[in-house]
Amino acid sequence: MKITDHIKDSMNESVLCWLATASSDLVPNVSPKEIFSFFEDDVIIVANIASPQTVKNIRQNKNVCISFIDILKQKGFQLKGTAEIMEKDHPVFAKMEEVLLELTKGNFPFATITKINVHSAKPIIAPKYVLYPETTEQEQVESARKSYGL
Repeated sequence: MKITDHIKDSMNESVLCWLATASSDLVPNVSPKEIFSFFEDDVIIVANIASPQTVKNIRQNKNVCISFIDILKQKGFQLKGTAEIMEKDHPVFAKMEEVLLELTKGNFPFATITKINVHSAKPIIAPKYVLYPETTEQEQVESARKSYGL
């Protein structure tokens, strides 16, 4: 599935994403990730900074779900796909690492990268947009700022 410009923009506006995995015996794990980006037209990459359970689960079960939202707009996306752990000796690792190093500025070392081949995507929106369709993003941002004390 091609990652659209709208999904890429949403990803760029998000500070964190959440990567859901499951072990071979289907025990779930969700882990926040700070360093992530799109790579090519159908791949998301995530730096494995402190992710031993995520890495272990992906090696047992490649099915993953990654979600990200702009917390003020309360909109984002849920993407599902299959993941692979990329080691430094993989031929594409250096190109992926270059993208992620631009985000980390060298402050977060990582030895492996999670490569996610995206198969499906669906939007995430706050219930307020559904219950009150006249709600604008600006109104939602102002409401969120107040509730977060910003």
